[in-house]
Amino acid sequence: MKGTFVLLDIAGYVSLLLWGTHMVTSGVLRGYGSALRRWLGRYLSHRPAAFCFGMGVTALLQSSTATGMMATSFAAGGFLGLAPGLAVMLGANVGSTLVVQLLSFDISLIAPVLVLIGFVVHRRSDDARYENLGRVAIGLGLMLLSLHLLVQSLAPVENAAVLHAVLQSLSDEPVLAVLVAALLTWACHSSVAVVLLIVSLANAGVVDAQGALALVLGANLGGTLPALLDAHTPVARRLPLGNLLVRAFGCLVCLPLLHPLAGWLAPLGATPARVAVNFHTIFNAALALLFIVPVESLARLLVRLLPEPPRPADAGVPQYLEESALDSANVALANAARESMRMADMVESMLKGLVEIFGKDDRQRAGAISRMDSVLDRLGLAIREYLAELGAEALNEEDGARSQEILAFVINIEHIGDITANNLMEFAAKKAERGQDFSADDIQDLAQMHGQVMESLRLGMAVFLRSDVRAAQQLVGRKEALWRLEYEISERHIRALRERRDEGGAGDVYLRILRDLKRIHSHLAALAYPVLERAGLLQDRLVREASPTPFGAHG
Repeated sequence: MKGTFVLLDIAGYVSLLLWGTHMVTSGVLRGYGSALRRWLGRYLSHRPAAFCFGMGVTALLQSSTATGMMATSFAAGGFLGLAPGLAVMLGANVGSTLVVQLLSFDISLIAPVLVLIGFVVHRRSDDARYENLGRVAIGLGLMLLSLHLLVQSLAPVENAAVLHAVLQSLSDEPVLAVLVAALLTWACHSSVAVVLLIVSLANAGVVDAQGALALVLGANLGGTLPALLDAHTPVARRLPLGNLLVRAFGCLVCLPLLHPLAGWLAPLGATPARVAVNFHTIFNAALALLFIVPVESLARLLVRLLPEPPRPADAGVPQYLEESALDSANVALANAARESMRMADMVESMLKGLVEIFGKDDRQRAGAISRMDSVLDRLGLAIREYLAELGAEALNEEDGARSQEILAFVINIEHIGDITANNLMEFAAKKAERGQDFSADDIQDLAQMHGQVMESLRLGMAVFLRSDVRAAQQLVGRKEALWRLEYEISERHIRALRERRDEGGAGDVYLRILRDLKRIHSHLAALAYPVLERAGLLQDRLVREASPTPFGAHG
């Protein structure tokens, strides 16, 4: 019975270690996930910056697995290039070793202090970011406490014949040891926790240096599996597969050299635990130095191995709304934003040929545009359901604001699609049926207003992607200019009708077209309001005059 209780203690302390790692990861992502998303999207086009970012984020998250899953989603969504993504992963692998180096020392005395400070900060602060910093401190304290208790629990079984026999068999079978550690790391979703467990076993004398090195190799290999198995498309699998190939190469090189490696590392630390920790760092640092230069070549290889599949025949099927990403708010929001941009691209294609449709009565193209409205509606519904599944409890204040911003973007884009497919195409059909023609001046004025709308659409997409305050101000400022343009064109058109004594018909259709283009522009201007609100600029005169509704404008 005593052995059973010892095993229960060990299982409980390992679970506590994993829970502490989870608290640190979730605390950082909830508090600073949006900032990490912006960094990934804006500043990681160069390998050194991507490498340092991966190393720093992993040091914060305490998990290269979490960094890998986040980078994989951004790479799949197009927010992060494949080559910079590989550099991020090389940095993440090195960053995880720094965490292990720190936690491998006996710093258990500060565990109660961290838990106490974290508890006080979490309970006393009304600021979500400070609350999450408290969560991080509690998680670190639990990790240190669990490691200390693990060492104590392993001490009584240090001389257990059965345990020694099992682990000695792993030392004699390094391939089996690698596989066992890889499976354990995959199950735990934390290479840091498993390597620290190996260190605890080595500290207790349960495994020798050579066996510890084999287990560390397995932990490194297993750390690549969660992101790979959670990816559901060939494009999403490229980055984690690249990370797997890099570490698999390292394992193949090191496996035959475990005994000499243990001897070479002995001067850096005589104990098996210190040998294992130092090997973990040197292994990942060496792979980073070896692969940081040829990442472009590796990226091209991965593209050939995993080519992009053909687009689905049904454009209304979402391409980026991965269910597995719902556990990470910032990743899920990036996926939703990427899918929202697909809607914007569709609306842009719907609007592009409007002038030609009205000038040449292109019924075939008008029919194709009308049919696209149902596709937009299905995509919009899928995005709204995806954001609802994400749930408010998983979002910090900034992520919650981003979720509402995406929702507003989707609804405004849907309204633009409705106006284009239903109203404007109906006017085109009526004009063609009646055999009415617009004058050359009318077509020229219509093209001018249409050009302003298209320019604002591109500006609105940039505002949505980058949250650019200056671009948002420009977009709202363009609204007043377009209203003046619509008024001037209408006046010219009415004067021309009076001179020709036109009784209506084509004139009425033309004015309705101008009105609907103005309505479309109002929805585009509404895309700027969330950005201006966060910047405290909603009291600007132009914005006051616009008087937007929460999800769109109907001016």
